[in-house]
Amino acid sequence: MKNVVLVDSVRTGLTKSFRGTFNMTRGDDMVAHCIDALLDRNPNLPSDAVEDIIMGCGNPEGPTGHNIGRNAVVLSNLPITTGGTTVNRYCSSGLQTISMAAGQIMAGGYDTIMAGGVEQITQVQPVINMNGFVNDKINQDEPGIYFPMGQTAEVVAKRYKVARELQDEYALESQIRTGEAQAAGRYDDEIISMKTQMLLTNKETGEQKIVDAECTRDECNRPETTIEGLSSLKPVFDPENGSVTAGNSSQLSDGASVTLVMSEEKALDLGLQPKAYFRGFTSVGCKPDEMGIGPVFAIPKLLQNYNLSIEDIDLWELNEAFAVQVVYCRDELGIPMDKLNVDGGSIAIGHPYGMTGSRLVGHMIRELENRDKKYGVVTMCVGGGQGAAGLIERYPS
Repeated sequence: MKNVVLVDSVRTGLTKSFRGTFNMTRGDDMVAHCIDALLDRNPNLPSDAVEDIIMGCGNPEGPTGHNIGRNAVVLSNLPITTGGTTVNRYCSSGLQTISMAAGQIMAGGYDTIMAGGVEQITQVQPVINMNGFVNDKINQDEPGIYFPMGQTAEVVAKRYKVARELQDEYALESQIRTGEAQAAGRYDDEIISMKTQMLLTNKETGEQKIVDAECTRDECNRPETTIEGLSSLKPVFDPENGSVTAGNSSQLSDGASVTLVMSEEKALDLGLQPKAYFRGFTSVGCKPDEMGIGPVFAIPKLLQNYNLSIEDIDLWELNEAFAVQVVYCRDELGIPMDKLNVDGGSIAIGHPYGMTGSRLVGHMIRELENRDKKYGVVTMCVGGGQGAAGLIERYPS
């Protein structure tokens, strides 16, 4: 069985949905931009060596529909002979595609695949096709599968008694860590600037105009956040008795990420320097109405598969869909805060559903190197009631 390595991973900056730089930028254009950036950054990789594109998307319709993985190939500098497919496992889609690429390579069918994810919430979410969306039997037996994600977060908060104060404290820490990491340049290498056009709206007059714009960094975080400000926000999903607010939830944002996945032998033959091994992946189902706790089931299964313990893992990237589920998973599994989301997460950075998994992998492979550590786990909850987790091992320098 072939060893699978992660050679490189790039992404756009993340911009606020509806108001941000990418509010007129198509998802397939963002993916193609990342693909071309990977080719440019790795000149030893011939474009015709890339055999397939596997792209994740949480809402693969409209501007991100029509098999966005294949469409991105046609838009990019890859040859028309490169294949492309699209995968949806909601918030773990970007990790799922990397796992699928790794599995294909391990099995011997491929040597070089680009995998990742994209979400264009601005253009897609307001016009999602809801025709026939609800299955009556599922809705009767497991209605939580159709709950808005914030409603499931409220279920976790109440069912497991996660206090509002703990959620706000965690959210503040995410903002602080993200700001510090940005100031130190720890996100710079993974972000590829992208020129585009955006719709700019004057808040006072409502006047709109299209302007030239460029996304060079993540635009969502709020470094001026205070605990007092977080505490003053009203709950969104249960205004009377809830604890989940805009401040302790991930931000709606737009962006794309693509990761270069290869067999170790092919990467070395081409003179490329791998950053990490992709060692394995697992997913587990759970009750849909408490989907946020999915990692507490996926992580033990992953670690058992590879004879590892919580203590063996040096760094954790646990997607911050909501502070409540991160706090619960952290405490239930005993993950130390000094190893968890060390440079912040989606509460501050943003969470384009289908791309986040690839973003987390891209940051993990860099931080394992920066901090001279061996093992990292990327994990997240998944809408519909699932948890997913992937194991990464730093490549020897």
